[in-house]
Amino acid sequence: MYKIILFIHIISAILSIGPFFVLFAVINQMKGKNGKVLVSQIQVFQAAIRIVKHAGHVLVVSGILLMWQGSWPWSTSWVVMTIVVMISSIVFLAKAFKPKIRQFYAGIIDSNVLIQKLRLSLWQYIFILLIMLWFMVAKPNIW
Repeated sequence: MYKIILFIHIISAILSIGPFFVLFAVINQMKGKNGKVLVSQIQVFQAAIRIVKHAGHVLVVSGILLMWQGSWPWSTSWVVMTIVVMISSIVFLAKAFKPKIRQFYAGIIDSNVLIQKLRLSLWQYIFILLIMLWFMVAKPNIW
């Protein structure tokens, strides 16, 4: 059973990170677009974010099951740090994309600013996810 849960955990980790790399192509296609084309690309962007969120739910549940079935105590440094980074990533995700898209629809920012902000947020979020991934794979003993 442990191996099945581990497989689910790994697949959900891939689905939590992978779509962000595809979004760079979507952002590049957004340049110079307007109207329905731009709105459809923003909708693709939002759909990818939804996939990532749902994959994150599976990632958390499977991680809890792995901890329950495995031999790692919850006080292990890499486990604690993974949880800290995960909570940070949830807060960041809530503030990184949707508010910027809302600002665009409200006319507060134009498409060029939106593209710049989304690209920066993508890189920042990928960095956060890679830190979390490093803790899960390397399992460093910090304390």
